[in-house]
Amino acid sequence: MFFEVCSQPTMVIFNNTTSSSSNFLLTAFPGLELAHVWISIPVCCLYAIALLGNSTILFVIIVERSLHKPMYYFLAMLSAVDLCLTISTLPTVLGVLWFHAREISLKACLIQMFFVHGFSFLESSVLVAMAFDRFMAICNPLKYAIVFTDMIILVIGLVICIRQVILIFPMILALTRVSFHGGQELSHPFCYHPDMIKYTYSNPWISNFLGMFLQLYLTGTDLLFILFSYVLIL
Repeated sequence: MFFEVCSQPTMVIFNNTTSSSSNFLLTAFPGLELAHVWISIPVCCLYAIALLGNSTILFVIIVERSLHKPMYYFLAMLSAVDLCLTISTLPTVLGVLWFHAREISLKACLIQMFFVHGFSFLESSVLVAMAFDRFMAICNPLKYAIVFTDMIILVIGLVICIRQVILIFPMILALTRVSFHGGQELSHPFCYHPDMIKYTYSNPWISNFLGMFLQLYLTGTDLLFILFSYVLIL
């Protein structure tokens, strides 16, 4: 009896969800809406572990001067990227699970998409830099200190960041120039490019092509470089 009484307000919230033509509806665990509060417990634990773990790595590397070396600089970059990627999805995921806040505007969705895809691709780029760092340390140890100076590491970090912005921005810009079927349900509790291009009025081939190109160019080439570097090490 108590469960039935408590479930009725929740069902009313979901049945009365409305959306304007420029908004989308986020989705988390379809069919388990009544269990969102319980599902949020392990999700929050995972988020807490990710935030605490990456923050601890950054803090230790910054404070401990003996770790101010190229390998640990790249590890700090990876932890920072993971931390930012976690934060970029945290508000909407917990908003859906805790407050049933499924509705998100087009502008907010595009902003979140920029950061989610940007940090995802940035992570693979940092892994490429880390693979090259290990290749030089193992295969060319005498040149390692000459190649990986603090200035070179700073330049590598800036180039990686600028590369992501230059390549991700056209994909987001292309989505701002098309019309969408508003009120549609996305497949994730955060904005994801393949989800959004399904609901365009006009032909989304430009945005579709850019998304596929970025996926193949960034993730594909980064994976090839990583594999190639470790093959050379072996």
